[in-house]
Amino acid sequence: MTALPLWFEITSLVVLTLILIADLLLVIKRPHIPSAKESTLWVVFYVVLALIFAGLIWAIGDSQHAVEFVAGWLTEYSLSIDNLFVFVIIMARFAVPRKLQQEVLMVGIVIALILRAIFIVLGASLIENFSWIFYIFGAFLLYTAFKQAFGNHDDDAEQKDNLVTRILRKRVALTPDYHGTKVSVKIDGKKFFTPMIIVFIAIGSTDLLFALDSIPAIFGITQSPFIVFAANIFALMGLRQLYFLLGGLLDKLVYLHYGIAFILAFIGVKLVLHALHENELPFINGGQHIEWAPDISTLTSLIVIIASMAVATIASLLRMRHDARKGITETPRG
Repeated sequence: MTALPLWFEITSLVVLTLILIADLLLVIKRPHIPSAKESTLWVVFYVVLALIFAGLIWAIGDSQHAVEFVAGWLTEYSLSIDNLFVFVIIMARFAVPRKLQQEVLMVGIVIALILRAIFIVLGASLIENFSWIFYIFGAFLLYTAFKQAFGNHDDDAEQKDNLVTRILRKRVALTPDYHGTKVSVKIDGKKFFTPMIIVFIAIGSTDLLFALDSIPAIFGITQSPFIVFAANIFALMGLRQLYFLLGGLLDKLVYLHYGIAFILAFIGVKLVLHALHENELPFINGGQHIEWAPDISTLTSLIVIIASMAVATIASLLRMRHDARKGITETPRG
């Protein structure tokens, strides 16, 4: 497999970072609630940009790198959509005004990018020095898949939010209302924090949890730190617009988390098999590689990822159609 040129990697990361900064500045200079048409155009733009980037990787590098990028991007994108579902819960729970939600989402995306960058560096270092880390990554993803499929996302988010709220309300003085996106204000010479600080902390902690899930997942597809980071950036691009585009549809995609759970379980199994194939632990097969353990190809992973999300989405849409016929207005997730 031909290595990607260093100049391409550096140039790509600089350009992608500049695009994210431009997106951030756009929110700051023109705060508004995006229309469905505007959100759709932006989401399509970022998806097309990701596919063009994959084509560049193919042309400058090879098909293997391109397939790894697409598979990694789709995996991170699917996890980011699930992240959006939790963002919806947080926004509703803390009654964030809709006109402020763009700024809040942008802060959440920046936090997510920083956290994922840290985990990518740590993950790459661990993989390079300790091949057995794939056992841990695989087991963690299998555990996460189980929680994703059978856990109650609403209850988990509510417990975390309530804990944060209780701690902050005991330790700091909070204003009853929002003051734009400010986290603190002075009233009669006394400093008060606004509810926005709780929102930012809740979103930051959510980003941390999703970074813990997503980084092992993509390292199960590629061990290239550049592709891992690029896939994460593209997954986060357009996430703000996707939030406004999907909005109320997120809680109606009732089988989406099963599709994501299947992807995580599949990659978890793939990581364990890879760990067995590269085994160096003395208490497993005497420290020798286990040759019969198959290495699942990246192309196979890509097909499984696309099929899982397609089946979950189509099943959710059919459920929505069925519920609409029966006159059911709310469908429980799960």
